[in-house]
Amino acid sequence: MTAIAYHQAVPPTVVEEAGRFGTRHEIGYDRGAMDARLEKAAKPTSCRMFETPLIEYFSRIHPASPFGFWVPVLVALIGYQLYRGMPAWHLAGLMVGGWLAWSLTEYLLHRYVFHWIRQKPWQRRFHFVFHGVHHDFPQDARRLVFPLGVSIPLGLLFYLAMDALFAREVAIALFCGFGAGYLAYDGVHYFTHHLPARSRIGKFLKRYHMVHHHTGVHGKWGVSQPLWDYIFGSSRDRSSRVFGSSRDRSSGAFGSSADGSPRVLGSPEAS
Repeated sequence: MTAIAYHQAVPPTVVEEAGRFGTRHEIGYDRGAMDARLEKAAKPTSCRMFETPLIEYFSRIHPASPFGFWVPVLVALIGYQLYRGMPAWHLAGLMVGGWLAWSLTEYLLHRYVFHWIRQKPWQRRFHFVFHGVHHDFPQDARRLVFPLGVSIPLGLLFYLAMDALFAREVAIALFCGFGAGYLAYDGVHYFTHHLPARSRIGKFLKRYHMVHHHTGVHGKWGVSQPLWDYIFGSSRDRSSRVFGSSRDRSSGAFGSSADGSPRVLGSPEAS
């Protein structure tokens, strides 16, 4: 069984196979180089990752769950800060700082942790569990946002780090902006995969993220915004073939669908 074909078969659990063969998006995005059978085959939208039913169950989460937990927490913290007498303008300014801290965290996590790909089986499994499954099955809405079992401990760690560096009232305000940025990330990420884009900003964000997913570009790490891609020069990887150049557009290899997402030659949307 080849490295590509095993994904088409979708075995009962794919974490071990990911360790052996790698994930589909590691193998290459160039549609012209892929086996034509894969283009014609019906692609599954999900997979079973774990043999243990309980672990498999908790590997999925409703995309609204982070909002159901974190929105009340953040609203309560904001109310607490205002009740304690922090001026609204001061709170807003610190929250902007917290949002900037999240935006950099989003960029660094996506680039250096989620896309940390090495050759050893345990390293491939790590990548698949943390992010590779999303690239192989991008339309799986239940594996799109952080499970609460991950986001709550991480949120606590980030808050404790802020509390150690700043005064308590400053740390709380920064954390509110940080948490709001995280929710924006989850919301935009869900939107780019599952909702139509009607505004110019929506179409830009959707197209930006779809280029990251479907063209093999080693860049465009920002999801909720491209700020740090522009700062670090990763908004376009000139060493990779990036669909959307004037040559590709003129040849019809790349375009935009009605909702603003890219169309790649050979994809169902392009046919």
